[in-house]
Amino acid sequence: MLGFVGVALLLVVLIHAYLWKRLVRDPLPKGRARRIGNVVAVVLGLLVPVTLIGVRAGYLSWLAWPGYLWLAVMFYLLVVLLVLEIPRLVLRLTWVRASRRTGEKVSANLSVGAAPATDQTDPGAAAEGIDRRLLLARGAAIFAGLTAAGVTGYGVKTALGAPQLDRVQLPLAKLPRAMDGTRLAVVSDIHLGPLTGSHHVGRIVSLINSVQADIVCVVGDLVDGSVAELGRFAAPLADIESRHGAYFVTGNHEYYSGYREWVDEVARLGVRPLRNERLEIAGLDLAGVNDLGGADVGDPPDFAKALGDRDRTRPVVLMAHQPAAAEQAAPFGVDLQVSGHTHGGQMAPFNLLVKLQQPIVSGLGTVDGMPVYVTNGAGFWGPPVRVGAPPQVTVIELRTS
Repeated sequence: MLGFVGVALLLVVLIHAYLWKRLVRDPLPKGRARRIGNVVAVVLGLLVPVTLIGVRAGYLSWLAWPGYLWLAVMFYLLVVLLVLEIPRLVLRLTWVRASRRTGEKVSANLSVGAAPATDQTDPGAAAEGIDRRLLLARGAAIFAGLTAAGVTGYGVKTALGAPQLDRVQLPLAKLPRAMDGTRLAVVSDIHLGPLTGSHHVGRIVSLINSVQADIVCVVGDLVDGSVAELGRFAAPLADIESRHGAYFVTGNHEYYSGYREWVDEVARLGVRPLRNERLEIAGLDLAGVNDLGGADVGDPPDFAKALGDRDRTRPVVLMAHQPAAAEQAAPFGVDLQVSGHTHGGQMAPFNLLVKLQQPIVSGLGTVDGMPVYVTNGAGFWGPPVRVGAPPQVTVIELRTS
């Protein structure tokens, strides 16, 4: 754990050093403006670890908005500036070649006895080169700043808006005809926390109720805080309407937030936790396993307990927070796994990095031949920003083959 924290702090320092160079040192001349920029860079650099540590520990929650917003702006500044390094390099090389050609012409003129009036040309060329570099640095800084602010603003509007409703039809070979058209409402990563507000869960519940689902699957990461802090905001879960009930499995964030009390609280609100267990619902089995992260606190997933002794002529839908759980579930002949965890990447192009850890980032895919559906999640973690992955509640309509 300490090693991870050390690497994360080093990464924050390196990113801010790079941003300082491109946004402060390169475009600003020595003087008052650069001194102010230096101070701002240091303050923002300290803001990131202080926010991540303080908010997660339950104090300094007033830093959540400025700290997480800067984290998003920082990310997009980094992305844009790294992309701009390519044209920056091309222009610099072009200018160097042009300067060399100019120098060669001057040398040739001097060798044939041309007048040495070009002595005044060289300082002008040098000054022009400095002006070009300064203009390039300022242009890149302005473009990066405006782009990062614009993308972050769009992302905030998307993240704080109502989740979109996505509908998917999936055939299950073993599904009895009597259950053809069974609707699963799948929601994940609600992430109740200091930035979500009191209406967050109520809005999600209203959307779920609008589809008249047969089964509601709440696939982990419901909260980012204790029951004492956030219990009142989770109360609308008691209003979920469905034909065969609502069910819950833990996500990794429940283990940061007091999972035992949240399991009890969710059950009190009428949403049944599935703790490495399976239920028979008409002609369908619904199973749920604890999150993979539960192994670190003595509450691991147990796939054999949830799936091992079942009747394999019946179709089974597995609720598991992380798509990566499919690698352990596939040998048990699961017909469909529903998951969350990835947020669809939440902030593109971060989704490209998520692919390094999870087999599926968003939507329907297969793992070892087993269908896995990954919902984007209805909330956000960290920055209240979503770019390229809008908040989502998914209705999966199961059909006979």
